[in-house]
Amino acid sequence: MRYKLLQLLRAPGGPTFVAMGFSIGFFCEMFTLPTYGLAFFLIFPLIYLLRGSLAGALVGFVIGKIIYLPLAYLHSLVGGWVLPAHMNLHLPLVGEKINHMLLLNLKLIVGGMVDGLWIGALLFIAVRAVLLYLTAKRKERRRLKRHPVGTPVGDMAGN
Repeated sequence: MRYKLLQLLRAPGGPTFVAMGFSIGFFCEMFTLPTYGLAFFLIFPLIYLLRGSLAGALVGFVIGKIIYLPLAYLHSLVGGWVLPAHMNLHLPLVGEKINHMLLLNLKLIVGGMVDGLWIGALLFIAVRAVLLYLTAKRKERRRLKRHPVGTPVGDMAGN
């Protein structure tokens, strides 16, 4: 597990590449439950278009799964604010309970997209900052390992 984390931290695209993938995965998870898992397939074209990391997207997707249930109520509220108040689903072949469940799912999908977009943007900034910090810290450790403090470096010491 640690090896895979190190691979992710040292991805060739850098911190922006991994953070973009993480944000895409998190965004897609915010509306995958009401779509019965079909939103998962949206990850692949978004990764390609926005140039993100697939591994980072899968990590973001799993993190999103962990915190989806506490955010579901917020998604429903935001979906209710975004959708028109007079909106009503009425399919003639199904009962009233099914129509109500479809409207609730629609609110969760729309609210999840809106919430996922702004939370994903905030997570992109945060994850990128953390990855940049860890990369700088790693470079500093490697520099100190090669040239410990107090030892002369290069021609400046008269070598």
